[in-house]
Amino acid sequence: MKTSELKVRLTFFEEVLGTASNNPEIHDEFIASKAPDSPTKNEQRKEEIEALGVGEVVEKSMTIFPRMVVDGNSVPFVYDYQIKGFFKDSCKSLRGVIDTLSSKLTAYQKEIDGKVFIKERKIPFQNFGRVGECQRPLRGQTAQGERNALAHSETVQEGSFIEFTIMVLEAKKCDLLEIVKEWLDYGRLRGLGQWRNSGKGRFTWEEITE
Repeated sequence: MKTSELKVRLTFFEEVLGTASNNPEIHDEFIASKAPDSPTKNEQRKEEIEALGVGEVVEKSMTIFPRMVVDGNSVPFVYDYQIKGFFKDSCKSLRGVIDTLSSKLTAYQKEIDGKVFIKERKIPFQNFGRVGECQRPLRGQTAQGERNALAHSETVQEGSFIEFTIMVLEAKKCDLLEIVKEWLDYGRLRGLGQWRNSGKGRFTWEEITE
């Protein structure tokens, strides 16, 4: 199989909000099983739940970052499937934009699932400083009328970055690697994490070499 690799750095110019539930039962039954490309095997799901570090955060309703140990320090990270979820979200949006490469990609979810991979399982934030918090009001219409709630998330600051390697299998009908770059470009407009519609999690990207 012909495979191309692209190692990238995403540098966030807006803070990034965590997406994992601080309640391990909710994460096990919903988030870990429903997230894009989430692994379904019990051992992998257990790994994700343990990485939440539930004891570090008091607020049960908060969405947080999983943690990994890097050089003896507890570091927030994102999973590989969250990057693929971003690719799917970007392609879905760009398919409706004139003259984009994504607009010519048919069956895009199948293409991403079968031909685009992230080499690293866990992708740690670097230069993230102190993990902060973001609270914002939510409003929704229900059968009982308008309901208000308070959303609460962990954050990493602007200026933080992540590095990972994208592996792309050669496709017959398109240059899939160039389309991946288009999705990364879209990160300037719509980023990673919670509350993306407000501009949170937006980033620039660059190719890096070892």
